[in-house]
Amino acid sequence: MKRSQREDLREAFLRHVCQTSAQPLGIVVARASGTTIWDADGRAYLDLLAGMGVANLGHAHPAVVRAIEEQIASYLHVAVYGELVQRPQVELARRLAETAPGDLSVVYFTNSGTEAVEGALKTARKRTGRTRLIAFDGAFHGDTFGALSVGGNPLYRRPFEPLLPDVEHLPFNDHSALDRIDDSVAGVIVEPVQGEGGVRIPDATFLPVLRERCTRAGALLIADEVITGFGRTGRLFACEHWNVVPDILVLAKALGGGMPLGAFVARPEVMQTLSHDPPLAHVTTFGGHPVSCAAGLAALDVLLSQRLAERAARVGRQWVQELESMAGNGLREVRGIGLLIALELDHPEATQRFVRRCFERGLILNWTLHRDTVVRLAPPLTITPDEIARANGIMREAMAHGAF
Repeated sequence: MKRSQREDLREAFLRHVCQTSAQPLGIVVARASGTTIWDADGRAYLDLLAGMGVANLGHAHPAVVRAIEEQIASYLHVAVYGELVQRPQVELARRLAETAPGDLSVVYFTNSGTEAVEGALKTARKRTGRTRLIAFDGAFHGDTFGALSVGGNPLYRRPFEPLLPDVEHLPFNDHSALDRIDDSVAGVIVEPVQGEGGVRIPDATFLPVLRERCTRAGALLIADEVITGFGRTGRLFACEHWNVVPDILVLAKALGGGMPLGAFVARPEVMQTLSHDPPLAHVTTFGGHPVSCAAGLAALDVLLSQRLAERAARVGRQWVQELESMAGNGLREVRGIGLLIALELDHPEATQRFVRRCFERGLILNWTLHRDTVVRLAPPLTITPDEIARANGIMREAMAHGAF
């Protein structure tokens, strides 16, 4: 692409595409494959964010691209959700029922994670007849009004208040706080591992105790696995690390294999509440789009057949050890579970400088939304040893280049 075309495109991007940050990366993307994004100048960037956890198989995986092409040749959107039998949608729902924890077997497809959270919250309230919701400090569940209401950072809630009433936020990984869950609570929503909160991993008993407390109170436990699902943490679903089966499982990001797709999954008796009093109690036009479901089915097949969750556990353990050897130069702590890894730096300015230096050297990463001293690594689960070595070299050089 000629320089004038690139600059015109970048200028139009800044003028006409709503900006959500003061300094967007601004790469003019030419193509992406595997763990690499190429810009219009032909420069390659190693992507350790994977589209914020979407590209678990890497960008443009051949099996996913092939499934998309085949589905496009058959049909695109044909009806609103739940009216016509569409093979990709049905087959993906069946596969999710086979792989979801416990007896969760009925799927409601949505367009995104935040929409799936909305559906889960509505289902909890309607199923129980209660209004109160419990969430946790540091959590991120999306940016629509309901999802934002259970978000754990007041900085992002405050400009849009008043939000949903009857929402209480508890400290994450604090057993004593769980006494606040009683028979007035409709649902408790939790990330098994907090992503935007800084890759916060609970202790061995927090989630089992939370499960028991919800069961005793008759409240529905909603596990938000938008970030942690589909092998990211070294298990297919993160709640499996603690042998916890939620009442509602929320999915998105990697679910669509690169296409927009979300879902919430529950037992039949929980999901039936959406079909009566009134019927069509929760509807969507584009949720479960056949092209997205075809892509998601192909992605899930690859994930399972290549045992990428197990690989993520093995590769992640080794990578954390390698990163721990870089401690110092502003790097205070490394923690991780599977291929969801956090680098905790000394202060926000150090984090920003580190991210900028890595980007200048062709490495894409960023800090977490609710913890500005944490850089999150969430690369494709297919990342190679050579790519990890290259990333380590760039990060080591960025840390050594000037004071933090």
